[in-house]
Formats: sequence, structure tokens, C-alpha cells
Amino acid sequence: QVRLVESGGGLVQPGGSLRLACAASGNTFTDYHMRWYRQAPGKEREWVATITRSGGDTNYADSVKGRFTISRDNAKNTVYLQMNSLKAEDTAKYYCYAQHYWTNANYWGQGTQVTVSS
Repeated sequence: QVRLVESGGGLVQPGGSLRLACAASGNTFTDYHMRWYRQAPGKEREWVATITRSGGDTNYADSVKGRFTISRDNAKNTVYLQMNSLKAEDTAKYYCYAQHYWTNANYWGQGTQVTVSS
């Protein structure tokens, strides 16, 4: 069992930045690939970014490539999402997701709201 707790959301103006954090507890953090997803009102949840167990490989949705950076600190059991040049269309609830590298067991956090508005 893995517990994921997101933080760092809030209200930011277009062009601004936020850094989300997801703290994991429970099983061995380095056994899990980590992802960020987001869900805007009335829309389906969409994948944003992935980072592998070691942090050596990352992937991004085209909509955030070049603006968002996913990273992890395995010593702190935490994954981050640095979001720069935010746009109104980035407004959504952002969710942290963990997937075990072998069993594919997966877990979701409760989400943190990001609102981009002037």
C-alpha cells in the first residue's frame, strides 16, 4: 500500500509558475514509476508527465512539453512537478499516481487544485 499526498496547488496568474509536490509513504518509493495527471471540469483525466524509478527517464504530454518538469527526490520519497509559463488551459486538479515497476499495482493521490487566472 502506498499513500500519496499532493501539495502546492493554488491560484496563479497566466505566465506564472507553481511547483507541485507529492509525498509518498508506505512501500519502497524506488519501486514505483511516478506520474502526474490532471482533470479539468467536464473533461477526462489526462496524463501529464512520467518519471521512472531512478529518475533517469522522463516523458511529457505535448501540451506541457517545454513548460513543465517532473523530478523526484528518492531520499525524501517525493515527486515534483515544476510548472512554468502557466496558461488558463492548465487549470485543473492535478493528481499524483504511482505504479509498481513489477506488479503494476497502482495508487492515486487525492489531488491538488491549480487555477490559472488573472
